[in-house]
Amino acid sequence: MNRNLLLTIGLILGSVLYAEDFGSAAAKEQMNYDLEEMLLYALEDEHMALAEYNALMKEFDLDRPYSNIARSEETHISYLEDLYHNHDLRIPEIDTDEHLVLPASEREAAEIAVQAEINNIKMYEIFLKQDLAEDVAQVFTQLKSASENHLEAFKRQLTSSTDSGQNRGRGKNRA
Repeated sequence: MNRNLLLTIGLILGSVLYAEDFGSAAAKEQMNYDLEEMLLYALEDEHMALAEYNALMKEFDLDRPYSNIARSEETHISYLEDLYHNHDLRIPEIDTDEHLVLPASEREAAEIAVQAEINNIKMYEIFLKQDLAEDVAQVFTQLKSASENHLEAFKRQLTSSTDSGQNRGRGKNRA
């Protein structure tokens, strides 16, 4: 089967497996969200990004930019957890295992990372249109800006990718 077709199928499956009600995929335009919903979707998305980047580093023995961005995701999670505390909300347990999809190559990993950051940016843009407390708006703005930086790093990774297109992945959940 043609590599581009496989990639397209993988990205579609990845989108489906990412679930329509999990993380950034749950944030829809023209919807109003309460604080708890926004924080849940944001926390799910940041946990998902961290899990994806850690899995990709392990699967393909990758370092930068994944290692730097994974550390950023940990910081983003702590910012969101601070908002939970500041607004007297219980921090939910987030399980990303059933949503994690490993690609077959390093290049596909970078392509998925690019799409994940695009989705993350869109989610924060939707949330920033809501009526937000000042601290929430500040954190969402910071996280959106960080995702824009991550997006550029992954785009650079894609352009400099020397991946041969070989199926090097070993994970059970593969796009």
